[in-house]
Amino acid sequence: MTALRLDDLRQHSDLLRSRGGEPVTVRFVEPEDGEALQAYFRALSVRSRYNRFLGAMSELSNTELAHFTHTGEDDRFSVIAVMTVDGVETIVGEARFGFDAATLSFEFGLSIDDRWQGHGIGSALLANLECRAAAFGAVRLFGDTLRSNDVMIGLARKSGFAFMPSPGDWKLVRFQKHIDTAPQDIPCASWRLAAQQAWHLAAA
Repeated sequence: MTALRLDDLRQHSDLLRSRGGEPVTVRFVEPEDGEALQAYFRALSVRSRYNRFLGAMSELSNTELAHFTHTGEDDRFSVIAVMTVDGVETIVGEARFGFDAATLSFEFGLSIDDRWQGHGIGSALLANLECRAAAFGAVRLFGDTLRSNDVMIGLARKSGFAFMPSPGDWKLVRFQKHIDTAPQDIPCASWRLAAQQAWHLAAA
């Protein structure tokens, strides 16, 4: 289990910026987000859904949706990137990640709404995931994607990830990054504070 206190999920929201300067809020998914999150996945292009789930899928099953909306179960978490579009809070991206305390590994997958790809949101979200991974105490951040997913591969390469074969599946490639960031050096304010609090509790 993670040492971080996550009883108040809203305090771990972060304000990011798109390449054009538009504000993007990244926050944990909550149960009431289920309908909007399902609509987000349905609206993705067939190719984007295929890349995200490594296979054909039109929407999340009820079981999968429940996993997405019950943040923290088995140290797995979901976040959404939201923007105000025409006066309405709109999901423009999402990520799901898991922390393995035994190996100090942080595994993740993400997607960006097709209409908002190319606006720098994927890069900003990935940088935010690095902050969250460091706060959890991870030393390794990684994900798997299809070898044909040029967008995710390009994003990971630009963000400094190394590439290697994915164990057990030749269709996939793994991108991985070593994390060596002290709590006080985490570049995201809310996660720097959370990590410092967890460190002080562990040292007490």
